[in-house]
Amino acid sequence: MYRSHTCGELRASHINKEVTLAGWVQKSRDKGFIVWVDLRDRYGITQLVFDEERTPKAMMEKAQNLGREFVIQVTGTVIERASKNPNIPTGDIEILVSELTVLNEALLPPFTIEDKTDGGEDIRMKYRYLDIRRNPVKNSLIFRHKVTQEVRNYLSKEGFIEVETPYLIKSTPEGARDFVVPSRMNQGQFYALPQSPQTFKQLLMVGGMDKYFQIVKCFRDEDLRADRQPEFTQIDCEMAFVEQEDILNAFEGLTRHLLKEVNGVEIDQFPRMLYDDAMRLYGNDKPDIRFGMEFGELNEVAQHKDFGVFNSAELVVGIAVPGGNAYTRKEIDQLIDWVKRPQVGALGMVYCRCNDDGTYKSSVDKFYDQDDLAKWAEATGAKAGDLICVLSGDKNKVRAQLSALRMELAERLGLRNPTEFAPLWVMDFPLLEWDEETERYHAMHHPFTSPKPGQLELLATNPGEVKANAYDLVLNGNEIGGGSIRIHDKKTQALMFDYLGFTEEEAKAQFGFLMNAFEYGAPPHGGLAFGLDRLVAILGGQETIRDFIAFPKNNAGRDVMIDAPAPIDNKQLEELSLKLNLKS
Repeated sequence: MYRSHTCGELRASHINKEVTLAGWVQKSRDKGFIVWVDLRDRYGITQLVFDEERTPKAMMEKAQNLGREFVIQVTGTVIERASKNPNIPTGDIEILVSELTVLNEALLPPFTIEDKTDGGEDIRMKYRYLDIRRNPVKNSLIFRHKVTQEVRNYLSKEGFIEVETPYLIKSTPEGARDFVVPSRMNQGQFYALPQSPQTFKQLLMVGGMDKYFQIVKCFRDEDLRADRQPEFTQIDCEMAFVEQEDILNAFEGLTRHLLKEVNGVEIDQFPRMLYDDAMRLYGNDKPDIRFGMEFGELNEVAQHKDFGVFNSAELVVGIAVPGGNAYTRKEIDQLIDWVKRPQVGALGMVYCRCNDDGTYKSSVDKFYDQDDLAKWAEATGAKAGDLICVLSGDKNKVRAQLSALRMELAERLGLRNPTEFAPLWVMDFPLLEWDEETERYHAMHHPFTSPKPGQLELLATNPGEVKANAYDLVLNGNEIGGGSIRIHDKKTQALMFDYLGFTEEEAKAQFGFLMNAFEYGAPPHGGLAFGLDRLVAILGGQETIRDFIAFPKNNAGRDVMIDAPAPIDNKQLEELSLKLNLKS
């Protein structure tokens, strides 16, 4: 037995007990006549003590030569610690060591294994196995485990059955590029890794499983950012014989359960907002409603005043920044520079100060009088002491730009409290969206999403106005889940494929298996998939997901620890009948 106890469990009640511990050397302090060693494992830290009066000389020398991250085993007696450490649970005791075994020596790590490390992100990702030893990463992985266990427990109690679906599937268009896998046994043919188990969970409903869930890996070959990885995890769920309200109630229940059990937070209300209202008031379909700064559209009160920038714009829109009149001119100029960054793309920003005496001072006073500016304040809800920030231009672009500014201002003002949780359902998305490049409609979610009841006929006359029977669950400005009521009859599904530009042959080639299944009695069904990585990060008070993934990839999609992706040798290429045609 390597240990009788962990490094986190010994207390004053264990004094005079002989114990055996094993772990890593966190650090040591050598005073010559006495050596203290902090021994660490997953559970905590226990201080070891060696002193020349009670420790044999050979063991004393061995203790003095212990390096950081050496793996050791010790046996000794629990004694009261002379100088107690109230910052750790084991701070009342230490181990007077009687036996010391070095299980494995270690090189000096390339960064300190401390909560606040001196290692940059690149070096920590290269040595991720060392990074996992640090409390922030270790605790994030333990936190993820807790969340997934709560998910499994809750859904199982609600009658959901966990079913695994294949990873090697057929390539189908789902919005992002597939990762493809060549088949050696079927020359010239390829599997794809699933972007989601969408068609399989629908087939499980046809199979009568009624309530399905799966915590499943999904794969998308797309550009990456802090909250996106090429392989990610979904809590994938589907239910049969349900309408939209049934789905919303089921997964409000799961979200409430997680917030209560994991965060100790009780949530009563899950507000609902139409997609069109989310775009109009917040500029995006996943608004953070923990704070205000709703958009005020200013076309009626800002155009036709000889200011060409506004007059030529499709949309003039502003937000009121609480207390923003206190900003200096330099701080406002910094905001203007911020919105002009390429990542945001605005050409500039107009502002208006709302003075404490009820007057207004704007950067376009030449064109607008006090009555005009008072109407700006009314439209944006600005009060004395606030600052109105105004952008203009193409409707869709300017909404996205002002949304980015709103979130940046909220960060600067400390309005995004990670311990406060504000869930929101966003409803009634467009079923289709127009793609200028291909000059045709694409499914905003996926081609199996049902239109809202009574809107199917609109597909023939005004497809852009058809609303989807779809819903997203937003938490603190992040989409944590989304789903829809599915099409469950072959006729409607064929019609949808037609409007999406699939020929009958293309639809049959790519989705014939699903269409065939629909002919054998498909029930009405729908579902939702949570993004587990993002959900866990938000519940953990963060918005970046990497520390909640054991072995993440960087922004180029590389695993720098194992150096993947990597070339394969010519023999493997020949077995797969592949030939590289790399551009220099």
